[in-house]
Amino acid sequence: MSGRPSVLFVCVHNAGRSQMAAAWLRHLAEDRIEVRSAGSAPAASVNPAAVEAMREAGIDMSAEVPKILTVEAVKESDVCITMGCGDTCPVFPGKRYLDWTLEDPAGQGVQAVRPIRDEIKKLVEGLIADIESPR
Repeated sequence: MSGRPSVLFVCVHNAGRSQMAAAWLRHLAEDRIEVRSAGSAPAASVNPAAVEAMREAGIDMSAEVPKILTVEAVKESDVCITMGCGDTCPVFPGKRYLDWTLEDPAGQGVQAVRPIRDEIKKLVEGLIADIESPR
């Protein structure tokens, strides 16, 4: 354990929303928060429109690869944020779970992905403020 708070972003394919959220959190929180992302049925590759939309925001996630959701990833995370994966995320007592309702960028062009990217950024900024606020 790193002693840092940790966040796991989960969506079905781990190709769009969860990858963008993880990239935003890494970028905005730097190394203050440990970041993971995974999918219940990972795609073969990250959504190119999501990669392009994030590149426009100055974040390179072209090297990212969709990962399968594991029980270990959930156990090792303090906060699990789901995005449209329903009940596929295992639930453990003592974990904090959030569900972000976001449009799925799958099959959409970069034009349609930009507002999703911007909405995710706002959610991540709120998450960082919440995690880092004194309890």
